[in-house]
Amino acid sequence: MKWTQIRVTVPSEKIDEAVAVMTMYDTGVMTEDYRDILTDLRTIYGDLIDEKILNADKSIASASIFIPEVKKPDDYVSSIKQRMVELNIKADISCIIIDEEDWANSWKKYYKPVKMSKRLVAVPGWIDYTPEPNERIIKMDPGMAFGIGTHETTRLCASLIDKFISPGDYMLDVGSGSGVLAICASKLGADYCLACDIDEVAVRTEKENAFSNGCGNIECIKSDLLADVKLKDGRPFDIVTANIIAEIVLRLSPDIGRYMRKDGVLIVSGIVDSKEQEIIEDLTQNGFSHVETRHENGWCGIVFKRVE
Repeated sequence: MKWTQIRVTVPSEKIDEAVAVMTMYDTGVMTEDYRDILTDLRTIYGDLIDEKILNADKSIASASIFIPEVKKPDDYVSSIKQRMVELNIKADISCIIIDEEDWANSWKKYYKPVKMSKRLVAVPGWIDYTPEPNERIIKMDPGMAFGIGTHETTRLCASLIDKFISPGDYMLDVGSGSGVLAICASKLGADYCLACDIDEVAVRTEKENAFSNGCGNIECIKSDLLADVKLKDGRPFDIVTANIIAEIVLRLSPDIGRYMRKDGVLIVSGIVDSKEQEIIEDLTQNGFSHVETRHENGWCGIVFKRVE
């Protein structure tokens, strides 16, 4: 079996945004960013660092995902290009064919079950895992990518869903990517979850992941943010998540409250720490109160309640 590595190269200062975009397609993203390789390392650890890395161009960085041959790389590339244009990021996108025989299964050793929250555990599809009595398993196949398998923003959202969701809730996930947050909500007792994304590839992936996790109460639709979102049986959503980026959250903020019940919970992430205060001020002006912020490795997940 062959795999396609889709590699996006951007200016180094844009790598966080690029990683956030790539996470929409696969929660395992391989990042190449050599800015932390300082000159002093040549003398301290010179024998351990490849010369190519020491001499690499520090002005650019890359994020990669790996997809199996049964999926169409062109669909992914087209969608990724569109998102980069929307974010005004100059990106070079390349595809590299990799033979599974060359990789064998050695890449899988980099993956293990990841504790996303008190009750949620992300488990690679090939691993047999026996959950603790209070744990809920989210089965995800990250493909042939290195890393821990779950991005910081995903963990932040998952942990906040775990804290604020109640059995029977209706949940909306905007810009849902792989659908993992809707699956989290479903596993924690939500009665109905709507996962929406502008990209057809993402919607297909969401449906596959929901099916493989036995989540029949998740509906997946194509929608440009809220354009095609409708209330099921006229009932407002109890909890809404948007793991996107700050600029898109700002676009959502004037309208999202119309889809939520009063005191409903809004969880936003995909936001770098430097944008936190701007997001809080904007949503406060649009009928929300700030409840809580959690931080991890330069990212933040922010919780609001609808008050108007």
